[in-house]
Amino acid sequence: MSENSAAPGTPPATATAPGPQPEPIRFFGTTWVDHDGGYGLRRAGVAVGSLAAAVAACFVLRFAYEGLEIAEVGGFVGVLVIAMFSICSAIAFRKTWEGFGARPQDPSREDALRGLKSIGFIGSLLAYFVRSLTEAPGEKLRRTEYEKARAQFEKRRSTRTGNPAARKAAGRKRPKRG
Repeated sequence: MSENSAAPGTPPATATAPGPQPEPIRFFGTTWVDHDGGYGLRRAGVAVGSLAAAVAACFVLRFAYEGLEIAEVGGFVGVLVIAMFSICSAIAFRKTWEGFGARPQDPSREDALRGLKSIGFIGSLLAYFVRSLTEAPGEKLRRTEYEKARAQFEKRRSTRTGNPAARKAAGRKRPKRG
């Protein structure tokens, strides 16, 4: 990967402090950590962009449905198409929303649902829009993981004061020299 693959406002990887590093989020990089680097504008842009993409997708689906009406395939096929996109969008919304709060327990199941989520892409776009109104999508999950990793790192890094061997010896009674 090139150095330019990180989001603008993200510090280069070579100038980072020791310890765990925050995981970048698409469109946000690592600006979600301190809410700097145009974080608010990015959130607004993501919200507007995902909503505009969802509206455009609805128009495309409407034109596809009108094509089915022109082809006179029958009312049953039209109902099936509407039901398929509605159900797939609802499932895609739910799975995308759950993905913002927790890592998938079974990655193979997520791979199996990839086709269904691509059919219901409008649901995924709407989930992205709704979540970006409050935070960067996936920010809460990554912040929790990052803070936990930082706390574990600090706990491991903190050094003990004194010599541990001396503490063990201090607990035992030493014979007096006479």
